[in-house]
Amino acid sequence: MKYSAVKYCDIANGEGVRTSLFVSGCRRHCPFCFNPDTWSFDYGEEFSQQIQDEIVESLRPRYIRGLSLLGGEPMEPENQAGLVDFVERVKREYPEKPIWCYTGMTYEELLGRCRTEATDRLLSCIDILVDGPFVQDLKDITLRFRGSSNQRIIDVPATRAAGQVVLWQGDPDFAKHSM
Repeated sequence: MKYSAVKYCDIANGEGVRTSLFVSGCRRHCPFCFNPDTWSFDYGEEFSQQIQDEIVESLRPRYIRGLSLLGGEPMEPENQAGLVDFVERVKREYPEKPIWCYTGMTYEELLGRCRTEATDRLLSCIDILVDGPFVQDLKDITLRFRGSSNQRIIDVPATRAAGQVVLWQGDPDFAKHSM
């Protein structure tokens, strides 16, 4: 697997200050994608043990809230296989730090036609899943942590426990905020 970038101290892709990993490879090719360079599975650098160790170390400070996975498409079959052991390591070493994952696939697609051998293992480590493709006609800059109104912010542990999608609520003080 390759990755296009790692952003340390990212505040745009989930709650708090985070480390964000942008993987390479996406077959969806959403119109108006904010990161089309990452569509190629050959773009960027190898996701080596060294970069994995650097990301894990970057999560150590208390002010780093967690890890975010973006792309490209983290839930492409190749990327699921390339991420699963790493994400399990992060969850073992930092169980208190939420892992967010942004995918153009819906939660239902991940459990259906897009499911791989790694999907359930990944979902068991992901705390928040922002799902669905970006849709330009539904773009809304007032939304938190997503670009278009069709996208959902899913509380994955609550969803798995309930057997149906449970939306993430986040901090109530922020929920009152409007632009």
